[in-house]
Amino acid sequence: MKRHSFTADSVRRALAVAVIVGFVALALCSDANVITRFHFMNTAKAEDSLIGAFRPRNVAAQATLQRGFHSSFGDEGEMPDLDGAIAWLNSVPLSRTSLRGKVVLVDFWTYTCINSLRPLPYVKSWAAKYKDAGLVVIGVHTPEFSFEHEPMNVENAVRHLNLTYPVAIDSNYKIWQSFNNQYWPAQYLVDATGRIRFHHFGEGDYGNIERVIQELLKESGATALASDTTNVSAVGIEAAPDWADGRSPETYIGYRQAQNFASPERVHKDSIQVYSAPAKPSLNQWGLSGSWNVNGESAVLQAVPGKIVFRFHSRDLNLVLAPAKDGKSVRFKVTLDGSAPGENCGVDTAPDGSGEIREPRLYQLIRQKGPIVDRTFEIEFLDPGVQALDFTFG
Repeated sequence: MKRHSFTADSVRRALAVAVIVGFVALALCSDANVITRFHFMNTAKAEDSLIGAFRPRNVAAQATLQRGFHSSFGDEGEMPDLDGAIAWLNSVPLSRTSLRGKVVLVDFWTYTCINSLRPLPYVKSWAAKYKDAGLVVIGVHTPEFSFEHEPMNVENAVRHLNLTYPVAIDSNYKIWQSFNNQYWPAQYLVDATGRIRFHHFGEGDYGNIERVIQELLKESGATALASDTTNVSAVGIEAAPDWADGRSPETYIGYRQAQNFASPERVHKDSIQVYSAPAKPSLNQWGLSGSWNVNGESAVLQAVPGKIVFRFHSRDLNLVLAPAKDGKSVRFKVTLDGSAPGENCGVDTAPDGSGEIREPRLYQLIRQKGPIVDRTFEIEFLDPGVQALDFTFG
């Protein structure tokens, strides 16, 4: 769009457009709940919000929303049924009818999303702490990436994350759509009569969520509930983020959502191209080196050598990676400012920078122990076929 000067005519035109949009919104949004949601919508993400009605979105993609950007307590209507799951883990299929009389926490998550993983220590704690008081926790796994649609991958993740409460595999987004949900993570609390009484989008605000759980349990007749709230000290990839010193946003590698690509070569969509790494990337710029095929979701390495470079500022650097299409594992080597990470290695990287990709998931490659400054991260893949999808930070 061309840049326009800010004149009186511009103001009048803008106001006229705003009035028209307002009347259209009122005409279309007869449900008052829809109108109230506009107060937290980022206008720069308006197009994404429309797309999000049909395709799930990750809260991590919006930096201003990461800490838990919207919550509400009241009566939001009857809980939808849960009959859209393709399978259930840790439980027989549950339904609105079978859950009547229980307080229910529905947690929408996906196993590669760092924002979904970091609340899990709290969710697991609540499931155990309040089980005997009448709380049922249900994880609804709704996928973002194509390999997350596969039940076996979800089952492996649930086992690895030690989730023992019921998990609905919502690969067709049926439960997601029935709740009109748009975000990972999202928590909905349902009272014993089957009414949705609370929702929360994003990370954080755990004390408030737990207090609502306690209040709904008391309403259902539970007694002798402790008034304290859970304090979790998580480790590894589930550890709380360093909100104060993180300046790098989630960054997708596939061309559908990629930003800040800095290799000199233009991306050739869905075709093989040889790229060279940016010589001096600025903060949050990244690039490829080697022969890659970049598709809408990922970049796939065609031959070794191949690298990804990222200039970042954050305590943690994570990367969603998948092995070759034939299932063969892929070895890698990580450096930080040209040297082995040493004590700054992540849980999936050795101090010398080495590691291996055996299954499709989120890999924690860097966790810095010292002061956080701008650093240049490089990962070199020693075998072809790797699929690189998404950087996240913490």
